[in-house]
Amino acid sequence: MISAQTYQPAIIRTERGLTISGTRITLYDVMDYLKAQYPQKLICEKLGLSHNQISSALAYIETHSVEFEAEYQECLQTAVEIRQYWEERNRERFAKIAAMPPKKGQEALRAKLQAWKMRIEAQAEE
Repeated sequence: MISAQTYQPAIIRTERGLTISGTRITLYDVMDYLKAQYPQKLICEKLGLSHNQISSALAYIETHSVEFEAEYQECLQTAVEIRQYWEERNRERFAKIAAMPPKKGQEALRAKLQAWKMRIEAQAEE
């Protein structure tokens, strides 16, 4: 009796987009790390992928580079639009929360948070 092996593709299209088979990790997630110049080994560790999975993802991205880059840019634009929608929708709520007086005993915590925000803003201006 000859056993028939079934081929399972390494990259599949789901409702989330191009996804590494057997995971919820999209190729867009991998691309974010590649754009941030993470080494392959660190991407594997961060996303919990095997060597074969990351190799398949990178091979797919390289083989379909033009189509994938267009799809990736569309994904980034959609993310910007979603973030803007929710920021606008919650603007009044965030303003109301920010105007609330601090709870007793949290003064030191608020001071640390304010210092942290100022440091991040200073880094962004550099």
